[in-house]
Amino acid sequence: MSTTVVSAVFTVDGMSCGHCERTVSAGIAALPGVIDVVADAPSGRVTVASAQPLEEAAVRGAVGGAGFTLVGRV
Repeated sequence: MSTTVVSAVFTVDGMSCGHCERTVSAGIAALPGVIDVVADAPSGRVTVASAQPLEEAAVRGAVGGAGFTLVGRV
């Protein structure tokens, strides 16, 4: 049985360090279906692998809950 993995890249404003990366990653990782999250503070980009496409509103809520601002999908 193969699992489809959907990848999406988002831009997040306010990340400046490794702690920021971990905080944003943990918030997004808590969303249902998320398999992996890689946040990169210097570029402001967050790459998310999930079992199904993520609703941007859900990602926005997770990022906002972590104290950062989702700019949008790349």
